[in-house]
Amino acid sequence: GSGRGHRRRHAGVSGGLAMPRYVALLRGVNVGKGKRVPMAEWRAAMLAAGHIEVATLLNSGNAVFGNASRSPQGLADGIAALVRETFGVETTVVVKSARELHTIVDTAPFVPNEAEHARCLVVFAMQAATMHTLQALQPLLQPGERLGITPHAAYLLCPQGLLESLAGEALLGKLGRGVTTRNWATVLKLRALLGKPG
Repeated sequence: GSGRGHRRRHAGVSGGLAMPRYVALLRGVNVGKGKRVPMAEWRAAMLAAGHIEVATLLNSGNAVFGNASRSPQGLADGIAALVRETFGVETTVVVKSARELHTIVDTAPFVPNEAEHARCLVVFAMQAATMHTLQALQPLLQPGERLGITPHAAYLLCPQGLLESLAGEALLGKLGRGVTTRNWATVLKLRALLGKPG
């Protein structure tokens, strides 16, 4: 509605410095029967824990929020503990700053075309070193698939679909334990929710 822009304009004015914005990504929640994390309750728990302007996206465990902290790792640890205490769910949490998420989109080694947005996975991890382990996906690639690895993220394009992809399957298994993936369409939505990096 028209009321929203007004409120948002007002929100970040404390002391003239905008509050740093982050995105939190939970791994493997609300898939199948296990690891239920209802988004509305997660949002409420985040707000209660002192994060501000929390907005969730989709059902797959994505939130954008403001926090004065400058430590994505500290935020990730705190959110993992919050999810454990509130929902009894043990999960990998990856936190990226708005700037990092913009970099991940802007430095992608290839950009999927519109039809492939759902078939291009972006792999997020807290440690840059984790990206090197993803080289193990290279021999699993099938014709037409592409893997790109930067210091910020890894990118896997599966034109035949993720279910048909050995590399995609490996990411959901042991290899992907410390990472979480989102498709390109979701990453673009998160970037839009974050707004311009501070």
